[in-house]
Order: sequence, then structure tokens, then C-alpha cells
Amino acid sequence: MTDSTIFAVIAGGTLAGMAFSLCSRRLAAILQQTGYEGRAFLGWYYRLRNIERKKASILALLLALSTALVCVVFSFAGYKAANLIALAPFFGLTLLYVFAEERRALKVPARPTARYLRLWIVYCIVLFAVCIGLGFALTALSVAVGAGWLYLLRYVPFCLVPFLCPLLLAFVNLCMKAYEVPHTKKFVARAAAALAASPCKKVGITGSFGKTSVKNIAAVLLAERCRVIATPASFNTPAGIARAVNEGGLSCDVFLAEMGARRAGDIAALCDMVQPEIGVVTGVTCQHIETFGSTDAVRAEKSVLAARTGTCVLGRSCADMACPDAVVMGRDFDAEDVRIAQDGTSFTLRLPDGRFPVCVPLLGRHAAEDCALAAALCHVLGMPGEEIAAGLCKVQPVPHRLERRDENGIVILDDAYNCNIEGAKNAVEVLRLAAGKRAVVTPGIVELGQLEEEVNGQLGALLAGLDLVILVGETLVLDVRGGYLAAGGDAQKLHVVPTLAAAQSLLAEELSAGDCVLFLNDLPDRY
Repeated sequence: MTDSTIFAVIAGGTLAGMAFSLCSRRLAAILQQTGYEGRAFLGWYYRLRNIERKKASILALLLALSTALVCVVFSFAGYKAANLIALAPFFGLTLLYVFAEERRALKVPARPTARYLRLWIVYCIVLFAVCIGLGFALTALSVAVGAGWLYLLRYVPFCLVPFLCPLLLAFVNLCMKAYEVPHTKKFVARAAAALAASPCKKVGITGSFGKTSVKNIAAVLLAERCRVIATPASFNTPAGIARAVNEGGLSCDVFLAEMGARRAGDIAALCDMVQPEIGVVTGVTCQHIETFGSTDAVRAEKSVLAARTGTCVLGRSCADMACPDAVVMGRDFDAEDVRIAQDGTSFTLRLPDGRFPVCVPLLGRHAAEDCALAAALCHVLGMPGEEIAAGLCKVQPVPHRLERRDENGIVILDDAYNCNIEGAKNAVEVLRLAAGKRAVVTPGIVELGQLEEEVNGQLGALLAGLDLVILVGETLVLDVRGGYLAAGGDAQKLHVVPTLAAAQSLLAEELSAGDCVLFLNDLPDRY
């Protein structure tokens, strides 16, 4: 090869690598959503009807056809000139693809953590190297064969790179675990040492539902009399809790750690790290059965916290969990006489030291139980019932957990973070209180494994009788639709749309002032 050919191949490979890396940004964000689990990421990408894979296939096909066509049409100008002209449609299509992706924002945007940035930089370097290497290999092959048509079309195979991008990203992620795993262990160990050295009370909060709400309510109540730190948002993994500790410190009297679990052993690992003295298990449902395999396995995992703490507050559905000192809902405390409305929930809080009338600006029957669980925790920590009841009036809704907003006279019930059938029942119960037209937008419930069809059928049955039912996507909506129609739902009131944007357009046409819409479970992008 001549020097000019070598330069052209390197430049072309670099530009192609840049284009394909921009097209891959969504993939990297979704890999982060899966917790950097390559198997789960590839399982998502190659699952039936995945729209991301379909888009990559269309991009590859259009790139191949346009590159080949332009090269053939302009072959009269010489092979190198034709190849150069073919860059126009190649980069035009990739830029159009990137622009279209930018307009369709991720529901769960990539967090620019150090790990994410390291992964992205290494992936880009490897992708550039692959593109440059592919350029040299194709050019060398065309020269060796000596066929003019092959030399003319030597860059067409570049258009297959979109098919390689998810595999390449998963491979880079796998290789980087040699660094990331020990690095994360050191990060977690530093936080564990800080927790062990701190004299603060450590509290672990887990369950299939309500963890974040109970944690936030307890933080508001405890702030009335002591310094309290709660893990932010849904930081409920070892790395998430470590980040909260290492970056925020532990200058507090009580540390509230939300504990999530997707696989057996997760709660034990979190207990080893936090060493909680007090626990809260909100309840157990079939959520995460996709990774656990059965509800019994979910229950066994959540019960680890109860067994590992001296005192544990147990929700109604997990009252039988073994614990040295159990405080059980329904026996030792409760939320009684629950009354729901579209602007709040009132109930009688029963604690060991009395009964107290409470009214909170939280929606749904489950809000009363969340408050009762948080109240029981605070009582264990020494707060009297009267102080707890007064503090509950200051509690505010957790964003996207049956949060009410009013826009242009329309009531919006934002329950985007709901992902279990019991929460859905409570949300629909609140929706049915609306005076005007009642609408729901949902893509279904996920992470249910073999129960997905059954539970989403139950969800569909819940929606029968509403004025407008909009199902979003194609992954789970057939099961929801089937349950809705089987329960006697009106097919004329049922709409299936591909995206949330399409659902919002339909709502704009159908709803007016005085109506109410429930957004139930806004799925992350990997669904």
C-alpha cells in the first residue's frame, strides 16, 4: 500500500469509529441500567421484538445500500474518488440516526460515573481500532485478489459494524471487570470501614415495594429530634451506598440504608457492609421473580435482614419472618380506618403508646402502610407516638410514586416508579375517585419471569371500566390487553401505541379540564 492509501484507511477508519461510537451511546446507558451485567444486556438486546436491534439493522442496511450504490454510480470518476464521494451518504445517515436518538431521550439517562466514563473511553478506543483494522484488512484483500469491483466496494462491509457494537461493548465490559471488580471492592470496603467506625445507629430497609417511601418518611420524622442521613434516591446497591457514605460522610445519629436485591446473596452482602442494628422489611411480592425464580426465593432473601438485625419492623405480608425481636404490623402497630382521597390519605396510627389520627398529603391505601412502617421504626428508635403523628403532617410525596400534579386543569397521577401489582391496585383505586374522565397509561409490569403473563393479565382486568386505557410498547401489552378484554373492558376505549410520546398526543386529544390520568410504571429503556 502507498502512504496515501495508508493515511486514507486510518482517517476513514477513525471517522467511521467516531460515527459508530455516537450511534452506540444508548447501548452504553442501557448496559449501565443492567448493573454492567453483560449477560443481562445481551439478553435484552437479542430478545424478540427489541426495537434497538431493529433500528441497528435498518441503519446497517441503509448504509450498505447507499455506499454500494454511490460507489457504482460514481465509478467513472475512479475507485478512490467514488469511495470518497460515498462518505457523504454514510456520514449523513449516521448523523441522522444520532439526531433521531437525541430527540428520543432516555427514560433513565446515563449517569456519568467514573466507571461509566472508563467503559466508554475504552470502548471507543477499541471500536476505532476495529474500524481501522477492518479498513486495512478489506483494502489488503481487494489488492491481493486484484478484482476491480472488490476494490471499488471494499468499504461496504463497514456497514455491518452496527451489528458488532453490542457484542463489542459487552466484551469490553467483561474485560474491564478485571479492574472494576477489585476497584469497587476497595470503594465498598472504605465505606464499610467508615460505617463500622461510626457510632451512629444503622438501619437497613428492604422489601419488594415501598423501600424508598418508608426511608424518606422515616428521615423526615427522625429529623425532628436527631441528625439523620438516608441513602439518596434509590441508591440501594453496595456501590450506591458506598458512594453515599464516601462522598457525604457519616456525621449523623441515624443512618438509613435502602437495600435492594436482584439475586440471592445481595442482602447478605449489604448487611456485611452496613452492619444494621435495626431492620425494616416492608413486604414481599412476586417482584424480581425473573432473577430469583420464585416468590419463596424472594422471601428467603428479604428474611436475611430480619435474621441479621436485633430488632426488625415487619410488614403485614412478612410477619412470619424469623427475627430476634420482631415488631409486626397488625400486631404491634398498624394503620387503621384508612380513608383515601385524591388530595391525601387519612388514617388512625396505632402504636404501643396509643392511637393517633393522621392525615398525610400522600395518595393511595399503601401510603398509610408506608407511614405506619416508618412510624414503627421511629418508635423503636425512641420517638413518642404524639411526636411521630405530628411529624407525619410534614411528609411530602416521593417523586414518581403516585405523585399528584395539576396541569391545565387535568389531574396527573405520576406513579412511574410503581412496578408491582399491589401498588397498581392502590393507584387505580385512587384514579377511580376522579369526577371527570379517567385515563391510564401503562406498558405493564416487568421482572416477573414466568408470572409476567398472569400478573399483566390481572393488571388488565384492573383497568376494565375506565374511560381511556392506553398501553405503551409491544413487550407486555398483549397480556394486559387480554386481561382487560377478558374482564369485560370496552375495546373502543383501549389504545395500543408504540411510545410514550404517542400516548401523550392521544391524551391531548381526549382529555380536558377536570379529567384525570394515571401514568403507571414508566419502564426503563431496556424494556
